[in-house]
Amino acid sequence: MRLLIAEDDPMLGAGLKRALERAGYAADWAKTGEEAVAAVAAESYALMLLDLGLPEMSGLQALRAIRGRRETLPIIIITAQDRAEQKVEGLDAGADDYVVKPFDLDELMARIRARIRSRDRRSSDQLEAHGVVLDLAARTVAKDGRAISLTAKEFRVLAVLMRRMGQFVSKAELEAAIYDGETGIESNTIETAVYALRRKLGAELILTARGLGYTVPRLR
Repeated sequence: MRLLIAEDDPMLGAGLKRALERAGYAADWAKTGEEAVAAVAAESYALMLLDLGLPEMSGLQALRAIRGRRETLPIIIITAQDRAEQKVEGLDAGADDYVVKPFDLDELMARIRARIRSRDRRSSDQLEAHGVVLDLAARTVAKDGRAISLTAKEFRVLAVLMRRMGQFVSKAELEAAIYDGETGIESNTIETAVYALRRKLGAELILTARGLGYTVPRLR
């Protein structure tokens, strides 16, 4: 599990890196805001520790740039800025937690573990492909961050296909999933739902192959 440290103080940055690696994490270290933003764009991190007093681009600017790209990466601010309005500004900009220096290392590690657990619980309820995010618990769908309204049948069809991403699902399997033993199945229900999903979410999301059925392809 890889974490990112964004900290310009050489002693604190090196100390955090050693502590994270002793705890079993892989840790990258960015020393400027620009380096931090570039690292998030290039690598998939489980969590980021972000100092606000970074050179070139401040931590707050880096945070806004990262959230502006709709990154859901958990971010914990670590900073000497301890005024209430500074905490509010950091949290409102998209931080998940705010820790004031000097901090207790054991407490910081506990906060890291808690944020990673929370992220893992959220991700287990979410399926994502081609810019589409389907939340099974909330029963919501978004495309490139924009909420999309689906009917109940459209949602069920999409959920089945995204759960089995990369596999073909037959029309009969989809009918069994969305009707769940109900009688009076309409012959064109699946075709109608797939047509609507392509129109709302993009034609590339669902592919059809004669004799095999439908699939949401995995990204290469």
